[in-house]
Amino acid sequence: MSTVVSPRSVTDAVSASAGQDPSMTKKAASKDTIPSKGEVQAVIPAHCFERSILHGFLHIARDCAVIAAFAATAYLCLDPVRPSITDPVAFLTWAIGWSIYAFWQGAAMTGLWVIAHECGHGAFSSSQTLNDAVGYVLHTSLLVPYFAWQFSHYKHHKRTNHILDGETHVPPTAKGFGIREGGKNKGMAALHDAIGDEAFAGVQVVGHLLVGWPLYLLKNDTGGRQNFDGSRKRGSDTLDHFRPSSKLFPPKIANKIIAGTAGIFAVLAFSGVCMAKYGFWPVALYYYYPYLWVNAWLVLYTWLQHTHLDLPHYDAEEWTWMRGALCTVDRPYYIFDWFHHKIGSTHVLHHMFPQIPWYHADEATAAIKKKLGPLYKNDPTPFYEAMWQVARDCHYVESVEGVQYYKSLSSNKKSK
Repeated sequence: MSTVVSPRSVTDAVSASAGQDPSMTKKAASKDTIPSKGEVQAVIPAHCFERSILHGFLHIARDCAVIAAFAATAYLCLDPVRPSITDPVAFLTWAIGWSIYAFWQGAAMTGLWVIAHECGHGAFSSSQTLNDAVGYVLHTSLLVPYFAWQFSHYKHHKRTNHILDGETHVPPTAKGFGIREGGKNKGMAALHDAIGDEAFAGVQVVGHLLVGWPLYLLKNDTGGRQNFDGSRKRGSDTLDHFRPSSKLFPPKIANKIIAGTAGIFAVLAFSGVCMAKYGFWPVALYYYYPYLWVNAWLVLYTWLQHTHLDLPHYDAEEWTWMRGALCTVDRPYYIFDWFHHKIGSTHVLHHMFPQIPWYHADEATAAIKKKLGPLYKNDPTPFYEAMWQVARDCHYVESVEGVQYYKSLSSNKKSK
């Protein structure tokens, strides 16, 4: 199978010799020689497309049981009353205990987030009404506007790695990132120049994982460059996920956007009532602290699934659906694969056939891996190392034309 190959860098060669999967090379799959979606589907066992309501609810029950177990453990072992900071030992013990709880509870709650995401794709059952009902309840409980996100996430699948019309973690251009040829850099590029590679990577990690999700919901940060009607986005456009007038969504789904927002307000109101009754700290510690980890996980997955120095991004002329779908990386997430229903280690399959339920994803992935060969992308780098590499090295693309690859600010600085 022939491919269009761009020159490999020295670092690519070093990575390959160090044991990196040979599929991770800077190659743009040829439009003419990649298999069609139908050809790939033909190698997947037919039963992998079968959806079981029983299996779906059993997985929800499993996740809820884990969440209940973590909450019960916290109730028995931890005190939500904050000690005075004048007693540093007690305060530090309290903070560490609740932080451990929040991390693992957030991991468990992310499992429900993933199932809600599967509902949005129709992978929970053959009834889209049931899919939407279950997805709405699960996502709303985690402060996700289900229908708005379902629509924008559909666009992400429909235009994966389309540099103009893609959605989520669309790379900025050199100009958009603040790089100024022959002059002083601005914005993020100027920050990088001031603090250096490693500190800037830390800023990237904290920024993405802590505020990336709310900024995406509120102002479509890292979203595509085009509104629902194909017009280019402007600074004056309303691009949130909560108002039916947002230019992210066509008017025909206005009622769904309203329903999603109403659900969010209901959950916020309920948590306010609970705070009034039980106090601020119990609600903040049992729910909102783990919620921050849920947000971090979902941003991390999306960020790493489609961001790599060797993954191309295409303009309208170069992009095809299969080319875009192949711009997806599977990675190992160890124990979190169990918590999160393998959303990160079977994501190549998911982008081609999102209707396949998560409990058939391993088998179906094995089938398409044989069919795709080197077109199947897998990076065995531990996810926490990959996160740091992406934060340090994947910053911008030169333009929105042709086939583009991420570049790092450090390489731009060295080239001057």
